[in-house]
Amino acid sequence: MDTLNSFTGLVRRCVDDYRMIGRDDRILVGVSGGKDSLVLLMALHHLRSFYPLPFHLEAVTVDAGFPDMDFGPVEELCRGLELPYTILKTDIREIVFDIRQEDNPCSLCSKMRRGALNNFVRDHGFNKLALGHHFDDAVETFLMSLLFEGRLSCFKPVTYMSRSGVTQIRPLLYAGEKRVANLCESLALPVVTSTCPQDKTSHRQEIKDLLTALSRQYPDLRSKVFGAIQRLPLDGWGVER
Repeated sequence: MDTLNSFTGLVRRCVDDYRMIGRDDRILVGVSGGKDSLVLLMALHHLRSFYPLPFHLEAVTVDAGFPDMDFGPVEELCRGLELPYTILKTDIREIVFDIRQEDNPCSLCSKMRRGALNNFVRDHGFNKLALGHHFDDAVETFLMSLLFEGRLSCFKPVTYMSRSGVTQIRPLLYAGEKRVANLCESLALPVVTSTCPQDKTSHRQEIKDLLTALSRQYPDLRSKVFGAIQRLPLDGWGVER
């Protein structure tokens, strides 16, 4: 079973490879309540205890307004870690599903969540936003771009958003989804289950299912795709050694 110490070592390698953290950075972790963002929060909190460059850490949750999603246990976790935590109430669900009645609700919901996060980062003096995208997310995003858009593309490990002045970092990129899930379980983190009606019905879920099927015949498929992303390299994916 993975430990927080060994997992954080993997996160540190990713942080160092892509120079994600600088001295006295003010980093905000976007916590959805899912396993990925909770593990990211724990790893960055642990990393801060021994990283050579000091940095400030806080957490925020964008509450989109879906019913029966209680973030109280996440708040309790942050209190125990002595990390400031904010629940940002929004009317995203109402706008996307009731008012706009979007045919593709995931796209608008994601855009509105990002906007809320970026505004909070800017308005509260943070210079970095840490997101919980991991190894499998990168592979899936690359294949989604290829199969649905006909282009070679993926989000970057470090992305400067010029309009908002926010730098997004993704420290979990070297960690696979299973490793994240195992650590989440071993730490008994308070995962908040999504009640969005579109959960697990998106194009991303289609790609997850496709990768699962192909990996039965080609077990190292995900690693090869991830390696190709770095070796091309896609914009922003080159590692300076």
